Amino acid sequence: MKALVYTGPETLDYREAPAPELGGDALIRVAHVGICGSDMHAWGGHDERRPAPLILGHEVAGTVVEGPGAGARVTVNPLVTCGACEDCRSGRDNLCGSRQIISMPPREGAFAEMLAMPAGNLVPIPDGVPTEKAALTEPLACGWHAVRLAQHALARPVGEVRCLVIGGGAVGLGAALVLGARGAPEIHIAETNPARRTIVSRAGEFRVFDPEAESSPEAVDLVIDAAGFESTRALASAAVRPGGAILHIGLGSAAGGLDIRRMTLQEITFIGTYTYNAADFRDTASAMFAGQLGALDWPEIRPLAEGARAFADIRAGRAAAPKIILVP
Repeated sequence: MKALVYTGPETLDYREAPAPELGGDALIRVAHVGICGSDMHAWGGHDERRPAPLILGHEVAGTVVEGPGAGARVTVNPLVTCGACEDCRSGRDNLCGSRQIISMPPREGAFAEMLAMPAGNLVPIPDGVPTEKAALTEPLACGWHAVRLAQHALARPVGEVRCLVIGGGAVGLGAALVLGARGAPEIHIAETNPARRTIVSRAGEFRVFDPEAESSPEAVDLVIDAAGFESTRALASAAVRPGGAILHIGLGSAAGGLDIRRMTLQEITFIGTYTYNAADFRDTASAMFAGQLGALDWPEIRPLAEGARAFADIRAGRAAAPKIILVP
């Protein structure tokens, strides 16, 4: 099969690769696969968990061609867990000690024509829903999970709180769409890319602004940091009100930015949030398929064969869309 293989820092090779071994899994012909920030991080040579050579990509939808569910169009939960540990049994399977995710050894990713996955990780796509939209389930599920955790930390329902989302990529925009679906009355999105701000502003009832040139909102109840840099954590620390919550999804950099003294004196809750559990993924898919998260018409579609250029365009800021989706 053809695959886009990460072979070293900032190097991707579109070439022949071995077809996946099934071992009881379903074989999926990949239709659409998104480029995630974690793929960008690995491509830059900054993720020791993803050593070259490796097929990256974990935001995927396609059609089962062999094995369980053959013939079905599916979106794929890329997180494979044991199902038996305490975390899995309690619905926190994203914290499973033996979790695996495609695009990280020992599981190759989905920047390829074919992918093997356990049948339990597949969610059927209804007729009428295109696979390019279904491929957004994974990044949107990250925002869904964060909003669900935030609701437990907030003193009021999400439908009554002022919100700030930092980062207008697919995860941040997805979180904002989930907040909107939950009835949040005021949603601000901080995004530095002017072309992306234009696209994001059309996706929902948001105030989209440039945090480097415009005033950020003050005393918001909930901040979702979908970027995860020192500067964005500083923005989150300053913007959140006493008793509010910061939900941290982004993995841009590892340290700095949090005002720990203010967070302590003002009883601000900080929650690190990683991926989603299986129920979050299914619930996100259901909401998307029912049209509750908007038109989802904001990705840019490119051929997998041109994936190396897509990565370079994202790094250089030439890609305006919140998500680039590749087609094998």
